[in-house]
Amino acid sequence: MKKIEIYLRKFLLNVLLLFRRPSKSGPVDYQSPNTKILFIRLNRIGDALVATPLIHEIRKAVKSKLFLLADKKNHFVFEYNNDIDKVVVFEKGLKGIFKVLRFIKDNNINTVVDLHDDVSTTVTFLIAFSNAPNKFGLEKANERIYTETVPRLNSENNHIIVRLLEICRLFNIRYNKDSVNVKYSIQQDSERYVAKFLQGNKIASSFLLGINISAGSKARFWGVSNYKRLLTFLSLFNVNYLILAAPDDLDLANEISENSTHIYSSNDYNEYAAMISKLNLLFTPDTAAVHLASAFRIPVFGIYVKYNTKDMLWTPYCSKFDYVVTEEPNLDNVSFARVIERFEPFLRTILLENDKL
Repeated sequence: MKKIEIYLRKFLLNVLLLFRRPSKSGPVDYQSPNTKILFIRLNRIGDALVATPLIHEIRKAVKSKLFLLADKKNHFVFEYNNDIDKVVVFEKGLKGIFKVLRFIKDNNINTVVDLHDDVSTTVTFLIAFSNAPNKFGLEKANERIYTETVPRLNSENNHIIVRLLEICRLFNIRYNKDSVNVKYSIQQDSERYVAKFLQGNKIASSFLLGINISAGSKARFWGVSNYKRLLTFLSLFNVNYLILAAPDDLDLANEISENSTHIYSSNDYNEYAAMISKLNLLFTPDTAAVHLASAFRIPVFGIYVKYNTKDMLWTPYCSKFDYVVTEEPNLDNVSFARVIERFEPFLRTILLENDKL
């Protein structure tokens, strides 16, 4: 049934692209507060985080109202983003599509911006059938649905953030790619909660290493034995560690740490972000955590599963980093020895910079 569903979606998409081509509208005054822009960024947390530099550059340059259509899986990334006036959460299915189309019409959205680097069937339908006079996006297989596009830069040697920033050109905005970064705002309540947690568990340290064991897929779990060996290895250094785990992975975290208090887990993403901001170094298999660390310029060591061998890795944009990468679908064959060979010199470098070696 799944194969039939995918086939039908592709067939409908091809029919849509064949017949649905919008006409270009006239100029829009983006310096007017009456002008409204809707950004669309569905899917995962990392996808949301890498879109924030573009939104920030546009926010600085325009006076329009900025709306954002997000997913149930990533809307909380934008919850405290001061660049956005309103976040709308997309509901899957035809009902959700019709709700968004009604929202665009009722709010007189002037411009819809597709923040997806690849083709999304759902987003293609939303944009193609919306009555917004301006429809912006990157040049890709569904480019017929847009009124204006910019070339999609080569993904082999251009960071995803840089590729998305090209959309600035459609608003006649100049940007400096060396001065942008992921944007994320931490609330004071979250700051206080994290400070209390660290103090209460006596984890306050002049150098704190976060070991994130959770990722969007179980295929990126490195294994209990590897993480246990990592903790043993860290005992050779002047390092305090904290295991970061999603609530579903708490049993694994307890097994790795042998039920120590050096475990942090939260359903509140803002509190999780506050904890990331307190680290001196992050060890992680999760690219969303990588981008969050970049927002606070926290050094990162990543273990990557490279699903697309042609695309540039989703590395942190503004943080020092090193990594191990596998082109296999999981981390099963990424040995402890291989990781430590790269991680140890990186750890020593960061410790020296913090005068803690």
